Amino acid sequence: MGGRTGWQRVARRIRVPLGFAFAAVYLWLARPSWGTMAGSLLLVLPGLWLRGYASGYVKKDAELAVAGPYAHTRNPLYLGSMLMAYGFAAAAGRWEIAVALTGLFAAIYIPTIQSEEAYLRAHFAGFEAYARAVPRLLPRLTGWTVEGGEGGVAKGEFSMELYLRHREYNSAMGAAAIYVALAVRLVLPALRQVSVVR
Repeated sequence: MGGRTGWQRVARRIRVPLGFAFAAVYLWLARPSWGTMAGSLLLVLPGLWLRGYASGYVKKDAELAVAGPYAHTRNPLYLGSMLMAYGFAAAAGRWEIAVALTGLFAAIYIPTIQSEEAYLRAHFAGFEAYARAVPRLLPRLTGWTVEGGEGGVAKGEFSMELYLRHREYNSAMGAAAIYVALAVRLVLPALRQVSVVR
C-alpha cells in the first residue's frame, strides 16, 4: 500500500488501542443520568445498525463495495462508529467528551480514510467514478447510479455470512458493556448511601 504518509501508517496502527484507552478515560469522566442514556440511543442504535448493515457488503481486497449503504456513503462503517461515539458522549452527559472525540476523529479517522482510499484507488479501476459520485462520509439521499452497464442503483445483497466473518456483533456487545458500566456508575453511589444509612 504505497503512498501512505508516516502518520497515516501510525494512525491505522494506534486507532484500536487508542479507542480502548479513550473508553477508560470516558468511563472515568462520565456523569450519566437515565435521561442522557435513553436519549443517546437515538444515535447509538442507528450507528450500530449502519455498521452491521455495512459489514454485510464488505469483501475486503476482493471487490469494491458500492452497494447497500456504500451506494450512499463511501465510509458507512466509520459513519456508524461516529454516530455511536457521539451517542455515548451524550450518554455521559459531558460536552468535553464530544469535543475530545472531534479531535480524535480528525487525527485518526481522516488519515486512515485517506490511506484506505489510496489503496482502493490503486487496486480498483472503478473507484474514481465511485468517489466522484458518492460522498466520503455524509450520505447522499439517493443510491449511487452505476454508469454504463445496466445502470440503476449498484447491485448487491446483504450477507449474514460476511457480517459474522467480520464479527460485527462485537460492536453490539461493546455498546451493551458500555451501557452496563454507565448504569453501574449511576447505581453504585445510591447503594453506598443506603449501606451508610444502615
